[in-house]
Amino acid sequence: MLKLSVLDQSPIHDGKEAKEGLFDTIELAKFCESLGYHRYLLAEHHDTPGYASCAPEIMIGAVASNTSKIRVGSGGVMLNHYSSFKVAETFNTLSALYNNRIDLGIGRASGGSFLATRALHTSKSDYSQKAYELINYLDNTTSKQSVFYDLKLSPQGVHSTPVYLLGSSNSSSSLAGVLGAGFILALFIGTHDRNPSILEEYKNSFNKSQNFKEPKASIAVACIVAENKEEAEYIASTHTYWKLQAFRHPSRDELQNPQIVQELIKSLSFEDRKYYEETMNTMILGNAKECKQQIEQLALEYEVDEVIVVNVTYSFEHRKRSYELLAREFNLNKE
Repeated sequence: MLKLSVLDQSPIHDGKEAKEGLFDTIELAKFCESLGYHRYLLAEHHDTPGYASCAPEIMIGAVASNTSKIRVGSGGVMLNHYSSFKVAETFNTLSALYNNRIDLGIGRASGGSFLATRALHTSKSDYSQKAYELINYLDNTTSKQSVFYDLKLSPQGVHSTPVYLLGSSNSSSSLAGVLGAGFILALFIGTHDRNPSILEEYKNSFNKSQNFKEPKASIAVACIVAENKEEAEYIASTHTYWKLQAFRHPSRDELQNPQIVQELIKSLSFEDRKYYEETMNTMILGNAKECKQQIEQLALEYEVDEVIVVNVTYSFEHRKRSYELLAREFNLNKE
């Protein structure tokens, strides 16, 4: 059975105040739980217009407090910015509070602007070393040779929180395999090809761990479901234009109404127009049946049993409707 999950970047919808994006995240999480989604992951973004959440560990608590069954986690904590031990203690506490339905996704990206990265990134430790230390803290497997061997997480007696590495290349997948972590391949980031061999490398390098006796790989895709592909592309134009501004120009803008975007793209340069189209083509767009077919095809191609769906829209209702249509097409609530 193919599981569907959600990655929420906490976009700020409908021109609302920025803080309202946090409350929309809680509402969407409750809605997606009722639809039968398996997992709900919260992203981390700093100094990023259009996105509201900079603290996934806080939003995990808020979402978990307002849900009862769906697994809740980070997608992900940008570990380079933080102490491994502090992150381990934070998620150990979350697991204690929410009955071990917490997942810890980590990444090596900055998750924000250059200045935000400078303000956050005060540690010189290597990401791979931090990931290794983090899992050892959570699993209580710190080496006897380590100065931190006798260090214990608070509170004690909590089951180890599963760790997933998020990435878009074989360097992250290989590291996840060596560490015995789960791995989420981010197909929604960038326009470059991500060959299924990335997950093959993960599986080939995998070492058994406390939480994963076998490799646990999934893919994350951008997908907007609407009545037809034309409407889906119209809705998707908001985030497509936002990405164009964010990655090809020095400033990031708020999310624009797609009606406004239709006018803005008319004046794009040839190069920007090409990037806009390439970005749009990385998304799964269409009616529910079309999107289901594409998701199932990708799951077969990458040999995964879980697909994590992310979408960013201007209208909150469009976003809810997209997840609803997809859940109904997959019949997620059949059990």
